Order: sequence, then structure tokens, then C-alpha cells
Amino acid sequence: MDLSLERIFLNHSIEKLNQYTGRIETCLEMLTDEQIWARGNANENAVGNLVLHLCGNVRQWIVAGVGNRPDIRERDKEFAATGGVPAVELMARLRATVQEAAATIGPLTGAQLAEPRCIQKYDVTVMEAIYHVVEHFSMHTGQILFATKMLTGTDLGFYRHLSSAAAARSEVTP
Repeated sequence: MDLSLERIFLNHSIEKLNQYTGRIETCLEMLTDEQIWARGNANENAVGNLVLHLCGNVRQWIVAGVGNRPDIRERDKEFAATGGVPAVELMARLRATVQEAAATIGPLTGAQLAEPRCIQKYDVTVMEAIYHVVEHFSMHTGQILFATKMLTGTDLGFYRHLSSAAAARSEVTP
């Protein structure tokens, strides 16, 4: 098993993107199409906008920027959308984008992580681009989780295993 720092970084980055994607899918399954596209005011983004934005960001930074494929992103459209994309399609787009990103970064070498790129007019290394994407994905995942809790009044249960009752059940007496 390769425990090099670059392999640990790349594997963990892919794991986190997949974990966040699963959590977003859980939220989308709980929300109606109306809730997915709800905005409190014109300056807020709906959950649907955030999902489209994540797809655009991951594709631009990883698939195009790291993978040297064409950059076809239309960022303004991600935020202008007001509906028309149902939950099942949002989930499919997000899952496909993350899978394409994972396939792009999975085989990278340590030397490739240090290669320079210019993405969105930012001069970054490949490693910095990946780090940016995971951090950015995390931030918007948190917004989606918060919005889902607000819209549904439901505990999403991602950390139930850390509750006192669950911890007590898992304790083993030596």
C-alpha cells in the first residue's frame, strides 16, 4: 500500500468529495423541488444554485484546469437558474462531475501536484487547485446542510454515532 504524502492527499481529497456528495444527495432527497429552488431574497442562492455552482467549480478547476480539458463553464448561469432542474438530475450531474474529477486526480503523481496552472486567472499548483476545490465543496455542502435543516426542521443524522447514547452502547469493558 502506497502511504506517500501525495497518495494520502489525493485519496483523502477524493474521499471527502464523495462524502460531501453523498450528504448533498441526502439533502436533495429530503427536499421538494420548490424547496430546492427557494430563495429568501434575490441575494441568496437556492440549494439548486449551489449544486450547479459546485458542478461548475469542480469541472473548471479539476476537470479542465488540472485535467487540461476544455473549460466550458458558464458561471453566471449557475446563479441565475430559478428552477427547472429536478433533484434527480441535480444528483446525477453532481455525482458524474465528482466521478470525473476523481478519475482526473486519482492517478496524479507527486511531481504533477507541483505543476503550475492558471485557473480562473489564479496562478496555482495542481495541489493548490485540488485543495481549493475540496475546501470550496465543503463550504457549500455546509450551506446546503444548513438550508435543509432550516427548510425541513430535521436532524440530518450525520453525527448520530457521536451522541452520548450511541457512545455508551459502543463502550467495551476491558
